[in-house]
Amino acid sequence: MRKEYDFSKGERGKFFNRDMKLNIPIYLEDQISQVVEKIASKKGIDRSAVVNALLKEDIKNMETML
Repeated sequence: MRKEYDFSKGERGKFFNRDMKLNIPIYLEDQISQVVEKIASKKGIDRSAVVNALLKEDIKNMETML
């Protein structure tokens, strides 16, 4: 690294986007990943769709308990 950097020509907020959505990686345990993969291949859908469906169902179940 340099001792100093020249930011005199820099533009503040040039790449900032308030509405940007981030896709955060989520790491599943091996056993969970295998089950999700099995369900996805049986249904012919993406693993993300399976995980989202499972999470939505869990959220719905938790809301009924509260």
